[in-house]
Order: sequence, then structure tokens, then C-alpha cells
Amino acid sequence: MSGEEGGTPLPPGFAVRRSALRLLDAVLRKGLPLEAALPSATQSLDRADDRAFAHAIAAETLRRLTDLDALIDAATAKPLPADAKARTALRIALVQALALGTPPHAAIATVLPLVDGGPRRLVHGVFGATMRRGATLPSPPHLPDTVATRWPAAWVEPARAMLAAPPPIDLTLKPGVTAPEGFTLASGHVRVPAGTAVTALPGYEAGDWWVQDIAASLPARLIGAGRGHAIDLCAAPGGKTMQLAAAGWQVTALDLDRKRLDRLRENLTRTRLSARVVEANAGVWLPDAPADAVLLDAPCSATGIFRRHPDVLHRARPRAIANLAAQQAVLLAHAAEMVAPGGVLVYAVCSLERDEGEAVADGFAASGFVPEPIRADELPDGFVPDASGRLRVAPGTLAEAGGADGFFVARWRRSL
Repeated sequence: MSGEEGGTPLPPGFAVRRSALRLLDAVLRKGLPLEAALPSATQSLDRADDRAFAHAIAAETLRRLTDLDALIDAATAKPLPADAKARTALRIALVQALALGTPPHAAIATVLPLVDGGPRRLVHGVFGATMRRGATLPSPPHLPDTVATRWPAAWVEPARAMLAAPPPIDLTLKPGVTAPEGFTLASGHVRVPAGTAVTALPGYEAGDWWVQDIAASLPARLIGAGRGHAIDLCAAPGGKTMQLAAAGWQVTALDLDRKRLDRLRENLTRTRLSARVVEANAGVWLPDAPADAVLLDAPCSATGIFRRHPDVLHRARPRAIANLAAQQAVLLAHAAEMVAPGGVLVYAVCSLERDEGEAVADGFAASGFVPEPIRADELPDGFVPDASGRLRVAPGTLAEAGGADGFFVARWRRSL
């Protein structure tokens, strides 16, 4: 797409870079998830491949933000403000030239119209100086400083390695089905390469499997098979609901997000599994009768899925993490009210923040509940519970097989 700005013709591809800038602004300044910002930020782009390229520019910028800013700061006498449009324009130009294979002249020409006057000259000068000195981006990328200091030191290098490569795709299989050709990761799970067209794989139309990172499958696995009533709280888009239904449970799947519940229903239809779907707030809703199993996969910072969604590394700030941890504690206490005597309660978060996982579990003190330690023989190879019988899936888990998302899982049993 091209046009004019102030009478000057705009270069082809400018609209894509403008959308990428809007995406970065939505994430870094407004704190929005990248995927949530995509429809609005790319609404001026008619072609699907243009929208995809704007997304790719923004995602790769977020993946490499620390290193891009280091290059920019090395070439400016006075540091640019973090939210300066000139800095964002330079990030977009440099990530294209140094990571996405865009010719340097096209990378800079398509971002210059994003800025005016002195900032435009600054962007042109910094980009040119950086390219002339043969700058490169390190591989693997560095984590943001705030994350690298917040996480245990032993996690940093494995997490950097996870940022460097596209994650593979995991499939959870219905019991008794034949796995599509691929790398069998564990009993009931198959891993296929990143970029695989999953809808073209054998068994998709038949509903034999669904996409679900192996770490995300562990909370439902730790409930096991059953014939009673199970409640899946914050259930959409439905991976755990389908696991429980396939394991024989009569499932109530609850979520507050109507669009995500629509996806859950679509997934149930494709897989020919059934569940009662409820649109409600998990913090106030109560079932008609207590359930034999309750699974709370609580809303969290989602830093455990950073390799798929690098925006979480920049949106998960201390205040947000603290607010989410407080919300999780409330939800966990309320979930305990839904468990029948003798029933099991599982709490999980796809977060690498100890304030959300371990600290929330430490603070759980509902009357009548005792920890039920997770055993190593309940888990696939490569996953190990800690000394207290809880599970922390940290960066570096299954590294040789392509890694796994970050998770925390704890389990309790209500006394009879």
C-alpha cells in the first residue's frame, strides 16, 4: 500500500510498518496483549499477508527488544525516551534489516515517514551509523533486565535459548487413537515441527487430537480418569476440558470470556466430546452440588508462554503480577468451596513468577484440605515434582526435545 503524506508519496510497505508501530505502542505503552491489539492496529491493511508481516515485525521486535535498544543507545549521545516514536521507528527498521532479511534501504525507507523533522534525521543517522559499523543482534536474544533479575539465575540462559527458536507444536491425543506421524513426546502426546499446518494432519477432521503444549496438559493429567463430576474453571479454549471429558469425567467448563467459550464449543464439536459450558465469573459462581474434581487454571501473567508470546515479557510488571496473585488466591479459596468431601483440587498457572505459583499455594489454607503430593510416576519423562510434591516447569525443561511452556501445579485432597 502506498499513498501521500503532506504531498510526499509514501513508499510501498509503509502502511505495514505503521501498523507494526501501532502494535508496539499497544503492547509497550498500553499494556495490551499483542494478539488482542492486532485487529485494531492492522485494520487499514486489506491483505492477510500484510497483516501477518506487521505482526511478525512487532513480535520479533518484542523478542529482541533488549538487544535492539542496546544498539540504539550505543549510537545516540543522549538516550531516547523509551516511548519516543523515533526509538520505536529505529527498532522496526533494525529488526527488519538484522533479523527479518529486509534489505537495509527498504527497512529505513519504509519507517522514515513514521517520524517528522529532527527525529526523522536522527532515525536516518542512527540507522546508517549502526549498519555501517556492521552491527548484529546476538543469538540467543537477551531477556529484559527486569525479567532476568526477577527470575532465578539458573533460568536465564535456558530462557534465552527458548526465545531463539520457534517452538514446536504439541498435540494431545484422545485415548486409543493412532498418532499422526511425528515425534512422540510422551504417552498420549505427539510433537510436530513449528509451522506445521495442523488442520492438514491426519485425524484433525475426525477430532482425534487437539493442539496443547505438553506442560499445559499436566494439570488435567494429575486429576486422572474418573466417572464423577469435574469442574474446569477458566476453561477456555478447552484443552483441559477435552482431556477431562476424554478421561471419562462429566465436565462443567466455566469461563467469563464469551469469544473464548465459542472456541471451546467448536473444539468440543470437532473432537466429539461433551461438556456443560457455563459463561460465568469463577469468583462468584457455585455449582448445584459439590464436584469430585475441580481444576483451576487461573488467570495469570502468562510469562510461562513467553516463547510463543514474547509480549508477556514486557507487559508482566510487578504491580500486575501482584494483582494477579491476589486474584488467584481469591479464586483458589472459592474453588475449594466447590469440592466434595474426598474430592481433589488442582491449581495451575502458566506463569514463571513465584509470587503467582508457589506463594499462592503456600497461602492456601482452606479447612479440610491437605496437600496431595504429585508423584514422579504420574508425570511424563522430563518432568519432576519438587521436594514438597508440587510441580514447577521451568525454562530448560525438555530442552533437547524442543522445550515446554512454563507452569506451576499444586494439588490438594479434601478430607471425608
